Amino acid sequence: MIRLRGKGRSFCDRSNRRDFLSIGTLGLSALTLSDLLRAESASANSSHKSVIMIYLTGGPPHQDMVDLKPDAPAEIRGEFQPISTNVPGIQISELMPHTAAMMDKFVAIRSLVGSDGRHSSFQCATGHPFANQPQGGWPEVGSVISKLYGPVDPAVPANLDLSMHMEHLPYNLPGPGFLGQAHAPFKPTGESLADMTLEEIDLSRYGNRRQLLAKFDTVRRNLDKHGFPQDADAFTQQALDLLTSNKLAEALDLSKEDPKVRERYGKDDPNVLPYSNKGYQAIVSKFLAARRLVEAGARFVTISYADFDWHSSNFKHGKKVIPLLDRAMTALVSDLHERGMQDDVTVVVWGEFGRTPKINANAGRDHWTKVCCGLLAGGGMQTGQVIGATNKYAEEAVERPVHFNEVVSQIYKNLGVDPTTTTVDDLTGRPRYLQDEFKPLPELG
Repeated sequence: MIRLRGKGRSFCDRSNRRDFLSIGTLGLSALTLSDLLRAESASANSSHKSVIMIYLTGGPPHQDMVDLKPDAPAEIRGEFQPISTNVPGIQISELMPHTAAMMDKFVAIRSLVGSDGRHSSFQCATGHPFANQPQGGWPEVGSVISKLYGPVDPAVPANLDLSMHMEHLPYNLPGPGFLGQAHAPFKPTGESLADMTLEEIDLSRYGNRRQLLAKFDTVRRNLDKHGFPQDADAFTQQALDLLTSNKLAEALDLSKEDPKVRERYGKDDPNVLPYSNKGYQAIVSKFLAARRLVEAGARFVTISYADFDWHSSNFKHGKKVIPLLDRAMTALVSDLHERGMQDDVTVVVWGEFGRTPKINANAGRDHWTKVCCGLLAGGGMQTGQVIGATNKYAEEAVERPVHFNEVVSQIYKNLGVDPTTTTVDDLTGRPRYLQDEFKPLPELG
């Protein structure tokens, strides 16, 4: 077995593990590369539709972003003012001027309902409530797409997670559920990325990078001459292709991007919040990495961004976190349009619930599950509109309530999947519909 190792690290379960890539093995999650690539045979579909999901951990304040209430009492409306957008009649927060300038390329949902009420990525990631799960648990949407379609390119996993590891464990993605580790999101962590670029090599064993590459060349020549052993299947051969390909590492290498494009996304702020050391940072370069990954062949990329659980200092934090999101998010959507990818890539920006209309004694907003907001872009959808409305205090939906599951159904539709007729088998062999009753949003075409 050829193995490229990174440095050990301590995980939340106090065990010490290594991220490594090897032929047949992905050590981070006990995931075999052969299993990951085996998903490619699941479908002959050659289309390449993709999703970039930006998960706003903690529940973003809808009243301070896309559903401001300037006529409400001061203890509800807060400090921020609405500004007009380039779509007549639509206003959003003054903290989001870049989005306002290109609102014609976005859809704002002001009436998102059906929150499970959990401080977790589960509902956004899977499209299902946490309760009454089947054995093994519901899989993430990205895992479902990995199962249905497999990778576009064997060198680029179908499902990737660029999120940081967050101290509140439920914020981290729930995983592939009953679909198994073959469809878990690939996490290009620091150690894994180093492995992919062959920078951390045991010099006592390989001498130097050139020698290692020469060994790979020898392996390839021998395989070309003699073929694979009888006990190795085609998927193991593809695993070798992934290991020796630099396509994934190239996509993640932002130094290869035009500096002017990188600048548009803004600068990373690892200290944007007082508790950023717990995994809640504004790493806006991940938005650019996501665009490069879908260009390279990824089908589903998830990014966590900062944190919005502001029970205190809501406005102080908002002034830092929301403008950075505004700039990076609009740079991403602009990039997709400039590259002609706006019909093929769907961008989803949302969190698990909203915030209380009334500001508390600590200048914060608490958890609010009755209504929240989301932003959509791309995917060939009819953009430049607002869906739904709340009452005068942003307490509840009074026009066109949009259920979380409707948004997830729309995501599936944009990926070419009918969620109400398509099934995946659970651990008992029972076929499970992706969505039992919720259909895509008719407003989006």
